[in-house]
Amino acid sequence: MTVVFVHGNPEVADIWDPLRAELGLDSVALSPPGFGAPVSDGFDASSNAYADWLVSEIEQFDEPVDLVGHDWGGGHVMRAATRRPDLVRRIVTDIAGTGDAEYVWHDMAQIWQKPGDGEAFFEAMAAVTDQQRIDGYIRAGMTTDGARACAEASGPEMAWCVLRLYRDAVQPRMAEWADEYAAVADHPPTLVVIALDDHYTGGELLARRTAERWGAEVAVLEGLGHWWMMQDPARGAAMLSNFLTS
Repeated sequence: MTVVFVHGNPEVADIWDPLRAELGLDSVALSPPGFGAPVSDGFDASSNAYADWLVSEIEQFDEPVDLVGHDWGGGHVMRAATRRPDLVRRIVTDIAGTGDAEYVWHDMAQIWQKPGDGEAFFEAMAAVTDQQRIDGYIRAGMTTDGARACAEASGPEMAWCVLRLYRDAVQPRMAEWADEYAAVADHPPTLVVIALDDHYTGGELLARRTAERWGAEVAVLEGLGHWWMMQDPARGAAMLSNFLTS
């Protein structure tokens, strides 16, 4: 059994390092194109493109894998499992609330989704120093090492991918993709992680409603936010171990 970790925006695979060290299971951390990995020619950074990318990655394993997704990685793992449930043994996501019909994208996402406004946002961000970016990530809950790795990976390519991915996901797209996963009769056993202090993913009520549609288990992390895997890696690892090895 291999556990495959997939991160989101504006991140790189380093965010999983503390949790993977605690987990002690065979694991790999994959970086989506534009987020710690190069963007190949013809890659359009749509949700479909990322789902295709992840399916191609997990096809390389000799047996079904366990997929653990955070932030947009949670969307990628869900969509990959929708397409190829035979490649996935179990799945974990922490953004299930975004799949509810009542979910409203957070303020920054709404800026990125507007042509012109999103480009202006990243033009302004280009003037921010790496240290300022690191300090901001740390205040938001990242470790120093994780914040530094994410800051160093930021740039025009990541910004390009952010704009295209978020513009592809204007509601009701997220809800539609969640419905597609619910409609897969043989989709893998699923765990919905709810970090109660995560203010980007819709909150507990919406996450629980999506979990019910999926027939998923729920794990609540009190006192932790969007980067729960860095804030308390031991608790996160215990939660995952309990689900993945049960």
